[in-house]
Formats: sequence, C-alpha cells, structure tokens
Amino acid sequence: MADAPPFPRSAPPSYAPTPEPGVARPPSGRNRASLLKRCSIWLPATAVVACVGVALGFYGVSATDLALFSLYIALGLALPGLLWVRALYRGTPTLTEGLALGLILGYALEVLTYIPARALGVPLLVLAWPIGTYALFLAVPRLRGHWKTAPGAGRTPLWWSWCTALTMIYLIVWSAVNVFRTQALTWPAMGTSFIDMPFHLALAGELKHHMPPMVPTVAGEPLVYHWFVYAHLAAASWVTGVEPLVLLFRLAILPMLAALIVVLGMVGRRITRSYGGALAGLASTVFITAPSLYLGETTGVFTWKTVQSWSSPTQTFGALFFAPIVLLLIDLLGQKPQPRGRWVLLGILLAAVMGAKATYLPLLMVGLVAVALVETVKWFSLPRRPLAALGLTAVYLLFAQCVLFGGARQGIVLDPLAIVRLTLRDMAGLAAGAEPSAVTIGVALLCVLCGVITWCGIIGLMGRPNLLARPVVVLVLSMSAAGLAAALVLGHPHQSEGYFLQASYPYLAMLAVYGLMLIVRKARVRLRAMVCAAGVGVVAVYAIRTLCGVRLPLAPGADYTVLFLPYLVLLGVVLLAVVVLRAARQSRLRTCALVICMVTAAGTPAAWFARVMPGTFRTPVTTTARNPTGATTNPPGTAAVPVRNGTVPLQEIPKGAFTAGRWLRAHSAVDDLIATNVHCRMGYENPCDSRAFWATALSERRVLVEGWAYTVTNMDSWRPGEVVETRPFWDGERLQANEVVFQAPSAEAIRRLRDDYGVRWLFVDEHRLSPGVTLAAFADLRFRDGDYAVYRLPTTDQPLGPLSDDAKPTPPAPSSGARRSG
Repeated sequence: MADAPPFPRSAPPSYAPTPEPGVARPPSGRNRASLLKRCSIWLPATAVVACVGVALGFYGVSATDLALFSLYIALGLALPGLLWVRALYRGTPTLTEGLALGLILGYALEVLTYIPARALGVPLLVLAWPIGTYALFLAVPRLRGHWKTAPGAGRTPLWWSWCTALTMIYLIVWSAVNVFRTQALTWPAMGTSFIDMPFHLALAGELKHHMPPMVPTVAGEPLVYHWFVYAHLAAASWVTGVEPLVLLFRLAILPMLAALIVVLGMVGRRITRSYGGALAGLASTVFITAPSLYLGETTGVFTWKTVQSWSSPTQTFGALFFAPIVLLLIDLLGQKPQPRGRWVLLGILLAAVMGAKATYLPLLMVGLVAVALVETVKWFSLPRRPLAALGLTAVYLLFAQCVLFGGARQGIVLDPLAIVRLTLRDMAGLAAGAEPSAVTIGVALLCVLCGVITWCGIIGLMGRPNLLARPVVVLVLSMSAAGLAAALVLGHPHQSEGYFLQASYPYLAMLAVYGLMLIVRKARVRLRAMVCAAGVGVVAVYAIRTLCGVRLPLAPGADYTVLFLPYLVLLGVVLLAVVVLRAARQSRLRTCALVICMVTAAGTPAAWFARVMPGTFRTPVTTTARNPTGATTNPPGTAAVPVRNGTVPLQEIPKGAFTAGRWLRAHSAVDDLIATNVHCRMGYENPCDSRAFWATALSERRVLVEGWAYTVTNMDSWRPGEVVETRPFWDGERLQANEVVFQAPSAEAIRRLRDDYGVRWLFVDEHRLSPGVTLAAFADLRFRDGDYAVYRLPTTDQPLGPLSDDAKPTPPAPSSGARRSG
C-alpha cells in the first residue's frame, strides 16, 4: 500500500512568503485565468445589453424608462422566478438558462397575480408575489440555498454563449430596422402605425383599468380573446410608470425574445443531443420561411411567419410559454424519474399559455393523445405520465373554451382550403369565388411540398425506426400534422388558421436537424460533401427563380399552370441529382443523405435571406384613401402627398388626435364612457372599414361605439364570402343614438346618450360633423387641438346647454409626444 502524501491534495504546501497584514496577495496564474474566463463569459451578455441600449435610445426610449423597465424585469420577474425554478425544476441548468426559465415563470405568475389584484382594485398588489418570494426564500432555511447556483450546475461552452448572444443581437437589429423604424412613438408619424397596433394598445389600456376586461371599443361587449399579454403590459405599466405605448412599441417583446431563444436552445439540445444540432435548429427557427420559387411578393401559405413577432404580441407570448412546456414534457415523458416540482411548473405554464394564445392547447391535446397511444402499444399498459399530462391539458382547454373564451368561435369556421383559395386569389389576381378547383388543390399540394422541402431532414429519422416512437418525436409530428390539417380545413377572415401551422415549426426544425445529423453520420458523409450538396441546392433554387421568372401576381390572362413550373423544375433537379450520384457509384444511404442536404438548403435562410430580412414591416405602413367612386384622395386634415402606385402614406386620424386623447385620459375617470363619431378608418368610409381604435387606444377609456371589426359579435356573425371589416354594426338603435348627437344634436339626443347609455364625454373629429353643426350649445368644450375636440356632457343636475365663459376651465396648451404615465 502506497504511503499517503504528506499534504492533502486539495491543499498543497506553499513556500511563498506570507504577505504583510493589509497587503493584497497578487493573483496567481490559475486565479488570473479564472478571472479572465469569467469576464469572457459575461462579454456576450454585455454585448446584448449594449445593443439594446443603443437601439432603444436611438428610437426614442428615455434612459429612465429603460432603467425602470429593466429593473422590473430583473428584480420583479426574472430573479424571483429563478428562485422558484431552482426550488421546483431542480436539475442543473446554467445561470443563463435558469434566468430564462425564471423570467418565463415570472411572466406567468405576474399575469395570474395581476388578475385578482386588478379585480380587487389594487393593481400594485401584483408585487405581492415577488416580494413574498424574497421573504420566503430568506426566511425558510431549506430555501436559502437556492440563492446560490447549485454546485453541479452545468456550464455552456463559450462559443455557444456567443452564438446565442449573436442570435439575440440579430433579433434586436431586426426589430430596430423593421419595427422601431416604422412604428413611431410620437404624432404625426405614429398615425401610420401598423393597422392592429392601436387595437393592441387599446386592450392594454383596458387591462390596465378594468377586470374582468371588456372590448373597450364597443361598451358592454365581452372580451373573449387571449388577452394575457395585455395583462402583462398593464402590470408593467403600473409598476414602472412607463407608458403602455412605449411598452408595446419598444420594450415588452425584447426580453420575451431573449428568454425564448435560450429555452429553444435547451429544447434543441434535448432533441438533437448536441450543441451543434441545437444551434442549427435554433437558426432554422429564427430565419425559417416558406421556400417560394416565385418573383415578387407572395402571400398566404407561402409566407410562413418567423417565431418573433411584434405585430402579434399574443403569438410571441404564447410561443414563450409553449417552449418550456415542450422542454418539461421531454423530461416528464421520458423513462427517468422526475422531481414533482416539474409537474407544478407544467401546471402553471399551461394556465399561462391557455390565455396567451388559443392555438397551442388544442394542438398539445392531439400530440399528447398520440403519445399516450404509442406508449400504450409499445409497453402494453396505460402510460401514467402521458395520461397525467393529457388530463391536465384537457382541464385547461375545457376551462379556456367554456369560461375564458365563452364558447365563441371568433370567426373560425369549417371552410376547407380557405387559406389556399385566398392565396391563389392573390397570386393570380382573381375575384372571390373564381378560383378553379383543380388549381386550388394543386396550390394546396404546393403548400405541403414547401413543408417537405423545409423539413425533409426528418426523413433521416427513418434510418433508426426506434426513434420514431420517441415521445418527443411523436409529440412534435402529431402536433404538426394537426396544425397542417387545421390550417387546410378551417377558415378565418384574417387567415388566423395559419397560426395552427406556425405553432409547432420551431420543434419541427429541430427534428429535421436531428434527422439530418443521424443520416449524415450513418452514411459517413464528410463536411466538404455536405457543403457542396448544399451549395448545389442554393444555386439551383436561385437559377430556377431567375430562369422560370414566374412573377406574382400573374399577368391578366396568364395560364395558371405556370404556377407549378418552378416546383416541377426543382423536382427534376432533385431526380437528376439522384441519377448523377447513383451513376457515381454512391450508396443509396449516401445518395439519400446528400440529396437531403441539397433539398434542405433550398428551404433554408441561406437561399432566402433577402426575403427574411425585411420581416414584418418592410416600409413605413401605408394606407390607400379612396372615395366611393374609387378615386384616390387625401383625407381632410392631412397634408397632400405624392401618390405612388395608388398608395398614399396617411395619418389614420387627423392632427390633434394624440393630444386630445391624452388630455382626455388625464382629465377623466377610468370608468367614464366616451362617445365618438369616428368608426371607420380614414379614407375607408364607404363601405366602412370598422378597424378604428385610436380613440380608445389614446384615451384608455371605454367607448360606446368606435370600431367593431374584432368584436366577438361581429366575428361570430361572419360567413365566408363576406368582408368582416365592412359588416354593419348589429345594434342599429345604439348607433343611431350615437350618430344623431354629432349630425343633428339636440337636448333630447344628449339626454338619451347621457342617461340611457351613461356617456360622459364626446371625442369629436370635427371635420366629420355635418355642416353648420355645433356641439357647444349642448356640451361643454374642454379641449381642442386641430381637428379634434373634447366635450364634457352636463351632469344630471346641470342644464343641457353651454356653461358661461367664466365657468369654463381653460384648456391646457396642446402637447405632443409620448409621456410617462403618473
């Protein structure tokens, strides 16, 4: 037996002279290397933070707003969420992964806390959960250890940290170029925002002041919508004092995207079992788009959206919660025992995604049913974990449909190939109902073919059939099949059935990468051969687009079969590649691997980077103003601008709307009801496009009747063939009572609006008033700026007439720009 060493291995002798008291010991070489390594690990995060600061500062976010919001995200959501993740999730996530999971859990707990807090009339009670978390984890001895990173916590490679950081920086730049540049915070440029942004802002104002929420643009209409993201915006505004406008247009989505990227990377590593595969899957998720082989703009099934979205915050919020749900299910549906706390996390996240986006739970139900069936066949017994997850999902889905959404269908109808017909209509310039059936079916097949091109790497999983029964593979494939079926069978006036198809494609991309990795390894294909095959695919696609030259929309009288020509040529190229490889005596497996590499490259961002970069908002949003005769006009109150291609950049409402709306918000009670004479988008009055939401969005007050396009009554009354935006308002009596005040005002009309409907204020676009009409004889003018004025209706103890000049308050000086709320 060897003698024991004279000194313990953990404490070798040191013969260095002992430093004098008060003199710091110089760092050793090992300590210096550790210090440099720690600094290098924090450099990626520092780069991301610096990029955020530059982008937001350049596009009008004040340092105060950014600091307050950042503190709230860090201390109010991420850190308390991290403590609960460490207590419930356990495992060994890195600090970055723990913070990402903690932030997502923080969002969920924030929303679930804000709902009762707002209902009690104490919105700042939303801080109870982070403050309670800090107190609990400081007071309970068993929980104090979670303040420190677990000793066995994993560490990610530095290159992975930089790749994740660069992905986030890309999303920040993408947001700045395509969103911040075109979505202004101040008037008049804010008036040309994307058409749905004032609707989102109106809902944020509604959730800030009321619970349960109603549709603020039509008083009394129930809000049966996935509104949890607006509860987050409301809670953040209450705590930080930052305007909902600034949160919606600049701040709120950025931390969601950062957390989503980190968690998708975790999911990618679980699926592909490698950092490299996870990176490829993450890149495909961020950059993916449909492989359209046409020139010009494509629509419908040929415009898959990327996972990041500012124009649909509900989609981003839903995707944010669904990613950790998939992560948890990968662990919980496996063979190893899991901490019970992960089931608690799953329940919380399912509750959050239930109200964040309605498309996720139905798809998850289908996926879990498929997993339960496969596991039953495989093990000849009922699988407890899949059935437990299925039961939990079913409970939340039932609650969502029966309570949260009230059984409303929100415009969803059974209308097979509706999205395909609309796509064909836009591609060929056809009128509604003029789409040939054979061509419609052909375009539907092209949609499926685009999916095969993009995710053909999944074929590689067939080389190992046992992997096809892996729970995560069954879950993702079944959800994807259900999403495709829903997109092709259902119809919606705004193509929202496409969100079913979009929900699962980040995980499809990771499965495709995993399958490609497996078949390439099995065939022993070298990197050089893979690069050459991918290069052939990219060059072939560019050549097909250029040589075929099929430009959309098609010219009048063009043959519809030309739509299929580019894809037939691509199929010919693939067959030619198979023949060449087989002639070169490549094995079947190697031929299959190289062809998959080539076809995958045809559907990756490398071939379509120029199409993906413009993103959601390619240019500042424009609208077309038309009078009933079809001529393009400049609306009253807007400056004359040059017309290009029949499109005029317009303000959605005339000058003064911003300041009038903000004045009304500052001088009215949150429960005051407003009446307005603006119901149609500027320039779209005949027929009326009822997507007018600015009065509600700017004032944060409910309106008797403003825009009704997105209400459940209007959407559920819609039938295929109608234009949902131009459907008439269903309550003619209410609309007549509203309109007569602005067109032929009288004491009786004012009294009816005040006493029967509870209206307290008039928000008036004065250029829409009938000639010679004056409201000052019946209501008190409180504010005017440009074309907009605000009137106060007399109370029941006041005479119906104008106040004397001495009794009128002096209107404040008009101001513009976004201001922080008090």
